Amino acid sequence: MQGELACTLFAVRLFTWPLPITIALNYRFKLSLELFMSHLEQRLENDLQNIRARIIEQARKVQTGVHDSVHALQTGNNKLAYATILNDHPINRTMREIDRLCHKFIATHLPSGSHLRLLSSIIRINIELERMGDYAVIIAREAIQLSASPEGLIGREIERLATESLLMLKQSIKSFEELNAEFARSTMVMAGSMEYNLDVVYEAISQNNQKQNAKDTLALFVVFTQLKRVADQAKNLCEDTIFAVTGEQKAPKVYKILFIDEDNSNLSQLAVAIARKNYPGICDFDSAGRTAAASINPKLVDFLDSRGSDITDLSITSLEQLSHQEISEKHVIVSLQGDVSSYLDSIPFHTSAVEWDISSESDEHNMEVLYRTLALHIKDLMVLLLGEEV
Repeated sequence: MQGELACTLFAVRLFTWPLPITIALNYRFKLSLELFMSHLEQRLENDLQNIRARIIEQARKVQTGVHDSVHALQTGNNKLAYATILNDHPINRTMREIDRLCHKFIATHLPSGSHLRLLSSIIRINIELERMGDYAVIIAREAIQLSASPEGLIGREIERLATESLLMLKQSIKSFEELNAEFARSTMVMAGSMEYNLDVVYEAISQNNQKQNAKDTLALFVVFTQLKRVADQAKNLCEDTIFAVTGEQKAPKVYKILFIDEDNSNLSQLAVAIARKNYPGICDFDSAGRTAAASINPKLVDFLDSRGSDITDLSITSLEQLSHQEISEKHVIVSLQGDVSSYLDSIPFHTSAVEWDISSESDEHNMEVLYRTLALHIKDLMVLLLGEEV
């Protein structure tokens, strides 16, 4: 109450003072306010740069940890493996310290715009780096358990994947340090070929051509998986950099779905037509048959034409016409007639198989029934993959 009264009396006196004095006081007040705001802005920038420096330092430690864990694996250096495991403790402590600094920054500065984008990216990157530190620990522990360092095809594939993953990590860190969105985008392209190459590796390990014992086989599976996860997190770091610089959100994943049946003349063609019409541009839909029929079922052509579906691109494909890589790139393979395993010798490691037991009868009455049945199954699959909002 006394403070309000004092402010009121000052205001009354200010307006009763001579004009030159009033102007001088207003100028000094404005100058003080500008200096105060400049001080706040400088403090905000200093605090933000301190957090950035800490996260970049953390990234360097994680990069070293991943490199050392792989080197320990390749050389059988258990001393280096144990050191990598122990060096993860400072990484975990730094992760918690950065998290504390970020929350303190929000409470102190109430950031918005580019400052808020950068800080939210740092919070996510902090988590991603901590996970990569854990991957390095797992690789180091598996290196200790191996009876011998990997050689031959498996040794070469570990070298290749480790080199690619570490390069992605190095470049993703550099893109964030420089806040270079274009460099981040170019780095993300590297992740495209890794999944197929991993399928080849997993197949080679499962065949056990090198006669390694079960313990070593399991360890190698784990090592390859952790290296792939390092690459995945490096890609996430690039996406965080792009968001911090441009505000662009992560692009939604485009799932590749393959419908298969006996001869690709009816059911699988109908499934693709329904999926493309109801979910355009959301997923990549294709179809194939165990064998290739001589032609598309004419009743299906008439039915789709009556519903306004595009029938110009209808063509028949057999599974034999698809390369191993094309099949490995599919996220989901849906069998419409029988067990998926009866169509393929093996399901790719990163592919999920689904079986819908759907009748293949195709008279005029059942075509409508097949359409409705497939539409419901496809809707359930889309909701499962993409959520209720699809």
